[in-house]
Amino acid sequence: MARGLFNNSNIIKVLIGVVHLPPLPGSPGWGGDMAWVLNRAQEEASVLEQGGANGIIVENFSDVPFRIGQVEPDTVAAMTLAVERVKQGTDLPVGVNMLRNDAKSALAVAAATGADFIRVNVHYGVMAAEEGMVQGEAYETLRHRKALGVDVKILADVLVKHAVPIGPQDLGQMAQETTYRGLADGLIVSGPVTGQPAEASDVAVVRHAVPDGFLLVGSGVNEENAARILATADGAIVGTSLKRDGNVSNLIDLERVKRLAEIIHELGT
Repeated sequence: MARGLFNNSNIIKVLIGVVHLPPLPGSPGWGGDMAWVLNRAQEEASVLEQGGANGIIVENFSDVPFRIGQVEPDTVAAMTLAVERVKQGTDLPVGVNMLRNDAKSALAVAAATGADFIRVNVHYGVMAAEEGMVQGEAYETLRHRKALGVDVKILADVLVKHAVPIGPQDLGQMAQETTYRGLADGLIVSGPVTGQPAEASDVAVVRHAVPDGFLLVGSGVNEENAARILATADGAIVGTSLKRDGNVSNLIDLERVKRLAEIIHELGT
């Protein structure tokens, strides 16, 4: 289970901050300066650690439009450099999210850099996203991890944001399937899109379905709603509300990190 990665000291509920990378090589928005990308990633990771975050996850957030499944080799190479730079500059657990839904490449990056976990948006089941159909590949992902010989934890979304299930879907059942058949090390519940919060009732449903599982909220947590949304969760993955003025395009704001980390940590006492 992933809980042991983040629960250092006596902290019960954790804050995992997101480093949203600028456009990487090969994406339409690529600016041509990899050194700048790496320096920015290192600086933002440092702000997260200074502010009291318990972990960091690195995403190729700006590589829009995303392709479903395996990304290009240049994306993997750039992500490896970025994750390595972040990993070298912090003692916090570091994760990888390879958008959109390339768990195999995320595992490869983690294995090469010593990263601790990956986020998989659709690990088990099938979802319809803006980019098309997203098929979970738990079978391949777990076997690839075994072949690599690494203890990289898999944090899997349940009915992920920016997508809808194919046909009627029971949230609690999907949480159980993802945990007990998909063998995810932790679960993530999110709202409909980036920056919008999950429903506290949805988090409670997943907690009831998997009472001993490691459960995070993966979108929309901020200073105002953290107490309500995280009542039954183990913590949150937060990007947007940690940015200056709460704008996802801005840099991470140290004071926002400090305030939210304090709120989340106090919830666990």
